[in-house]
Amino acid sequence: MTTADRNERPEADAEIANIADFAADPAPPGDEARNTARLCLMDSVGCALMAAKNRQCQQRLGPVVPGAEIPDGARVIAKPWKLDPAQAAFNNGALIRWLDFNDTWLAAEWGHPSDNLGAILSVADFVAKQKQSAASDSAAAAPTVSDILNWMIKAHEIQGVLALENAFNRAGLDHVLLVKVASAALAAVILGCDREQVVSAVSHAWADGQALRTYRHAPNAGPRKSWAAGDACARGVRMALLARNGETAIPSALTAPVWGFCDAVFRGKKIVRKREYGSYVMENILFKVSFPAEFHAQTAVECAVKLHPQVRDRIDDIARIEMETQESAVRIISKAGPLYNYADRDHCLQYMTAVGLLFGELAERHYEDEAAADPRIDALREKMSVSENPQYSRDYLDPEKRSIANSAQVFFADGSATEKIVVEYPLGHRRRRAESVPHLWKKFRAALEGHPDAGKIDALFSDAERLDATAADEFADLLARGE
Repeated sequence: MTTADRNERPEADAEIANIADFAADPAPPGDEARNTARLCLMDSVGCALMAAKNRQCQQRLGPVVPGAEIPDGARVIAKPWKLDPAQAAFNNGALIRWLDFNDTWLAAEWGHPSDNLGAILSVADFVAKQKQSAASDSAAAAPTVSDILNWMIKAHEIQGVLALENAFNRAGLDHVLLVKVASAALAAVILGCDREQVVSAVSHAWADGQALRTYRHAPNAGPRKSWAAGDACARGVRMALLARNGETAIPSALTAPVWGFCDAVFRGKKIVRKREYGSYVMENILFKVSFPAEFHAQTAVECAVKLHPQVRDRIDDIARIEMETQESAVRIISKAGPLYNYADRDHCLQYMTAVGLLFGELAERHYEDEAAADPRIDALREKMSVSENPQYSRDYLDPEKRSIANSAQVFFADGSATEKIVVEYPLGHRRRRAESVPHLWKKFRAALEGHPDAGKIDALFSDAERLDATAADEFADLLARGE
């Protein structure tokens, strides 16, 4: 005789319900979050414009098959296509993330909350176009950039707050699972889903197959890390579209014994959340201002650039380079041995530091094969030692500090040495926000070069009131290029 579990359908898991309720909450955020969100939107658009010129990125963009476009489809930044919202989300998400230059969040889990803009912008554009083509009375309800900013703040918060205590990386999972969850929630809200449908979308995002981090680490690091966020955006939008069409929720997708996410995927751990959802993440977001590099290395490269004048004429005399960093950097980006491609190099602490020491800068071109062929880079890597500084690790996790400290010191064969350079907070940190803003504008305006509507885009972002009032479809059409 066998027995079976009682087939009683439960209420939605508390965290699934909480995510859905927060995503749909119309309460407006505060001014600091809104102002930071405008910077985030500007910076993300700039990252996408830069990536649109990258040959490897271009190879992965476009409709699923050539010619598979739709009338009044969602637009793609700096490209001519009109696509279904899920494929547009893939394209926009991949563009924003490709160069590893958009904003960052560091906690028990890492990630890039502006990745969600790939979904938000595409769905908002699609919905606005649908409303504009409908009756005039419904056109007034078309979403605007102001709405996009509010949705960005919520997506940042969902991804970032869940990252505070939940280290999905320790279960071998990639952080883009949080992009998928947040994108599904906000896409459902933008599509006009009711609460039950938003719950359904979020539940399916948790139940969906989750990406493995292996494509970010040796020996498998490769280009997928640059389009993984776009893929998560597209999957989130797909879950939202299915939910809008009536797809039944998976209410205990997280907590179901054996078969739920926590038991089946998260190695038996529960999802933990100690902070209420609000606007904490957007207010504390980290901008990548100076270098297209994995964020744990930003302050290391700042150290290297400061040391460049002291070492540039003594490269051959360097005996050793001592570096201290946080535990996360040791685990993620400290690499010895061969580096096989762009993705390998921009996730190698030693490579990025060596470039900074040699050239006093770090740019996209330094990751290409031609630049990597410079034998001095690997020669410097061989002379580096990287160790964890426990205080750096503690300050990294301190919610009142959230530092990302690195230090570097160069020792020469004659026994002399440079000073030890320590940088705790990178340019782009909340503690250096005012200092960062002019640099963010410089970065954005450089990215605009070559776009046919560069002047119009610059003028729009320079006028916050006009930007906020711009319809989502008009905004997306302006960012796109041609027909």
